[in-house]
Amino acid sequence: MSKYFGTDGFRGEANIDLTVEHAFMIGRYLGWYYGKDHKAKAVIGKDTRRSSYMFEYALCAGLTASGADAYMMHVTTTPSVSYIARADDFDCGIMISASHNPYYDNGIKLLNAAGEKMEQEVLDGIEEYIDSGVQLPYAQREAIGRTVDYAAGRNRYIGYLISLATRSYKDKRIGLDCANGSTWQMAKSIFDALGADTFVIANAPDGLNINVDCGSTHIENLQKYVVENHLDAGFAFDGDADRCLAVDEKGNVVTGDHILYVCAKYMKERGVFGDSKVVTTVMSNMGLYKALDDIGIGYEKTAVGDKYVAENMRANGHLIGGEQSGHIIFGRLANTGDGLLTAIKLMEAMMETKQPLSVLASPVEIYPQLLKNVVVTDKDETMNCPEVKAAVEKAEKELGFHGRVLLRKSGTEPVLRVMVEADREELCEKYADGIIEVMRDTGRLVKVK
Repeated sequence: MSKYFGTDGFRGEANIDLTVEHAFMIGRYLGWYYGKDHKAKAVIGKDTRRSSYMFEYALCAGLTASGADAYMMHVTTTPSVSYIARADDFDCGIMISASHNPYYDNGIKLLNAAGEKMEQEVLDGIEEYIDSGVQLPYAQREAIGRTVDYAAGRNRYIGYLISLATRSYKDKRIGLDCANGSTWQMAKSIFDALGADTFVIANAPDGLNINVDCGSTHIENLQKYVVENHLDAGFAFDGDADRCLAVDEKGNVVTGDHILYVCAKYMKERGVFGDSKVVTTVMSNMGLYKALDDIGIGYEKTAVGDKYVAENMRANGHLIGGEQSGHIIFGRLANTGDGLLTAIKLMEAMMETKQPLSVLASPVEIYPQLLKNVVVTDKDETMNCPEVKAAVEKAEKELGFHGRVLLRKSGTEPVLRVMVEADREELCEKYADGIIEVMRDTGRLVKVK
């Protein structure tokens, strides 16, 4: 496992876990690495956190000091950086964001020239450089890089999304929750251009309010807003807009699992799905799998993380994949989760079928799901403890076809995640608590978070 880079970049509290020195050194390494045989260029975007500006300047300083040109898209979305990195022949893309985390956290996400997650060998090289104390050569004279205002790239991406819509949204009343983040201007301009009667909340960022009681992690505000304003649908994004959750016209939440079903079914009915499968993570709900079984669509399961979903899709040519949280990847249209694209594809399904979102999503009956985070003495030892393994197997056997158990390790904390899914909430509590009790009895439990 990487020391600094997790599945979603180098992330931590700004100037504590992730500092300006880190950002400068990342820029230095990328400028040197990609500039060995040509003038390198990198495209950079950021969300609305106060610290994003600080990291942007540090990255630009590092890149240009190593001889690379830094193209600044300013406040924009992660998927827009991915799109421009591949469409405009950049060596790499950089997004400054901690996604759905609070404002005081930040992160640096690195993308390759194809707009995909950066190759591990490059991340390993950055980490070695940060820790080694080795000095990379500085560019001199005319070889020093420059910064370029590249707001035009953001506008090109907006035009690309608008071009994907199949018809006008005229007479549709649509709500957008921009999480006081990257879409605060972009989302409304897109839906306005497509003819919708657009209603927007959480679109006044101040550097400190990103994701605060808004966005896809606090969708209850959009639910209320949709019902009160008699809207046809609502879409909630997170801080960098790589995810989207929806609200139907009745105020019900449409999760990532619902979205996967609606879009896969729509593609199959239009004859464009072929032999593709839906790529999910192990956290997707049983209700999704049962609904897909009913319409004859296959599926695959990966480890948790959109990185693994994307890898599976590329390896097998699948057209759609994603997570419950709303990271949805449309394989032929984007190389990363894209919240705005997801909203457009849901609108397409609604408009072309002439069905409200509540009807389209209704076949997916979400099973109650309980997740408990348990701090343990040692993750691996607890996972392999015979008594704990026996408790998990016993729960799985008793649940049978009516539920499932998932015990997995956190990638960053001394925590095990105990997830139980069943057709009744009391069964979730019963079996989750039973497994945790065995951890306590064997002396491996520290606390339940």
